[in-house]
Amino acid sequence: MTIIEKAHELGKLIKESPEMEALKAAEAAQANDEEAQKFVADFNIKRMNLARDIQEGKISQEDAIKANNEAFEEMVGKCKVIKDYVEAKKSFDKIVNDVNNIINIYIAGEPEGCTHNCHTCGGCH
Repeated sequence: MTIIEKAHELGKLIKESPEMEALKAAEAAQANDEEAQKFVADFNIKRMNLARDIQEGKISQEDAIKANNEAFEEMVGKCKVIKDYVEAKKSFDKIVNDVNNIINIYIAGEPEGCTHNCHTCGGCH
């Protein structure tokens, strides 16, 4: 089997993974939830206002990042549908990052001191 064929196989496995299924379900739930859509719209307005305030020199970038993160955490804390989406996205992103890390290890070589225990380095095997 060629590398490209294996890449297609891997892509299909990722697409059919429980993490991807959970992410798609969470995306659909969020898209169809009026409360979640209002929270997202309000959050996006806050982000745009923060960006404007940075450009106008009314707030530092550091303070804007802090305010943005606080607004995000508040939104996630108030809306279960959004919280479920964020958690599903984190789980899916972890799978993709783990796959990328494994590929990079094989390309660059196994890192020195690898214990083959995913809990000691974040996972490669």
